[in-house]
Amino acid sequence: MSKVGRLVVLVSGSGTNLQALLDASADPSYGARVVAVGADREGIEGLVRASKAGIPTFVEKVDDYATRAEWDVAVAARISAYAPDLVVSAGFMKILGKPTLQAAPLLNTHPALLPSFPGAHGVRDALAHGVKVTGCTVMLADEGVDTGPIVAQEAVPVLPDDDEAVLHERIKTVERRLLVEIVGRMAREGWTVSGRSVRIGNHTGGEST
Repeated sequence: MSKVGRLVVLVSGSGTNLQALLDASADPSYGARVVAVGADREGIEGLVRASKAGIPTFVEKVDDYATRAEWDVAVAARISAYAPDLVVSAGFMKILGKPTLQAAPLLNTHPALLPSFPGAHGVRDALAHGVKVTGCTVMLADEGVDTGPIVAQEAVPVLPDDDEAVLHERIKTVERRLLVEIVGRMAREGWTVSGRSVRIGNHTGGEST
């Protein structure tokens, strides 16, 4: 049996993507398991979900540090303590810097088809632009904002009566399924990165650049 992938999941809110990963990892054939959940604030549902599942948690608040760089180093140390094969940003609302990105490969999601409509308002911006199709993107994070190598994308149609909330909920449903699928495949099959090209399944056990 191949090595089970160790996941650290970062959350800032309700943790619905985290729950989807917890549910999937309950099946040993999935290939990955959540070993810790981190957050940037206390009292959120994502941490409750982790505790109910018996998963260790940690919280690092930006305001507890003199500089953002010091916070980033602290988050990186927390992540590294669990020796993850992959970190998943599941609705984590902070941009992570070089120390965290060097701790382990970090997978992120975005509610648009990158490189179109990056940033905090991807759904709103897509609607304002009048697109007929948008979607979600799963990417490997880098130091930019939604600029990392794209791992997977899936289209979501924009319907005539959509507002931002309705469209975002429909995108989130697709995003949860795609994230679970991609994390499992990366854990089971391995992946390679060449420039901006990410390929799953070339080899077993981890990432190379």
